[in-house]
Amino acid sequence: MGAEAEELPHGAAVVADGFGLKGPRGWAFREVSFRAEPGALVAIEGPSGSGRTCLLLALTGRMKAKEGTAEIGGLALPRKMAAVRRISALGQVPGVSELDSAFTVAEHLNERALLQRRYDGSVRTLLRRPAERRAISRARIDEAVAAAGLDLAALPKGGRTSVRDLERLEALRLSIALALIGRPRLLAVDDTDLKLSDADRAEAWALLRAVADSGTTVLAVCSEAPEGALRITTLDGAAEPGTSSSAADGSTTAEGVGKTAPGDPEDAKNAKGAEDPEGPEGAEGSEDSEDSEDSEAAKNAEDPKSSGPAATRAGSPADGDVTGDSTEDTTEEGAADALAETGRA
Repeated sequence: MGAEAEELPHGAAVVADGFGLKGPRGWAFREVSFRAEPGALVAIEGPSGSGRTCLLLALTGRMKAKEGTAEIGGLALPRKMAAVRRISALGQVPGVSELDSAFTVAEHLNERALLQRRYDGSVRTLLRRPAERRAISRARIDEAVAAAGLDLAALPKGGRTSVRDLERLEALRLSIALALIGRPRLLAVDDTDLKLSDADRAEAWALLRAVADSGTTVLAVCSEAPEGALRITTLDGAAEPGTSSSAADGSTTAEGVGKTAPGDPEDAKNAKGAEDPEGPEGAEGSEDSEDSEDSEAAKNAEDPKSSGPAATRAGSPADGDVTGDSTEDTTEEGAADALAETGRA
């Protein structure tokens, strides 16, 4: 059985069919269909406000889709959201898993390794001697830092460099290193090419390709997809309903693309309380009851800044409290719910 487990690919296959997410203000994205093999580099391309981040969070189990189906590593969404969160990790996503500017690079790395050991380790691991546990954590940190291409010696103060003093590319490398400490099967990164020069953008994509080549499936939000990546295009909200565009890059072709339509005329009617087969948007049956419960949960969620960066980054202990069969629309500190309410990310 151990030999069979070793033969399985480390990365998670990602399959979406008519995938869509709708918030109170309309569709964040819809009709997203594609298939990515384990270890693929998937670029979610589109303008800001076209639903890119919402799609990224939905595919990693942080937001609950309203239509269509998706499978991550054979785990069906939205029924297996908690299980998907356990095999996926987020790089830096604004409002969801941000770096703490008051922390140093070493503090971030040590904290993530500590949380990983505490919440993802086996009982046998917890019973090991402290020195042995520290050695295991140090090995994980070194492995993740090397995979992210983060050269601590090149930083102004080494590991004691504050996050606020990092360049954009260095901060991106740090967020990826933190995500890789948990050895995820799926890595998700938002705003990959934001505020990067052409040279830095090339380095960022080379890094993500290297991570994908090592076996980890990578989802990356960007404004312009690089050559060789599986490109998934989210259309602008102004696109007419029913329209779509082909997303092919070289020999890599997506089976379909998503469209975002928060400005859909039908959604506008519902928002105004016009007659609808399902009733007004604010008075739908069980579905809106569920949305109101999710909204209330988001309001009661703990403020990410109140407990440091541990509460907001991917793979945090908050994810582990939900069973694999849960259908609850849980998100990381409620930030994803805020994105869903806007319908534009």
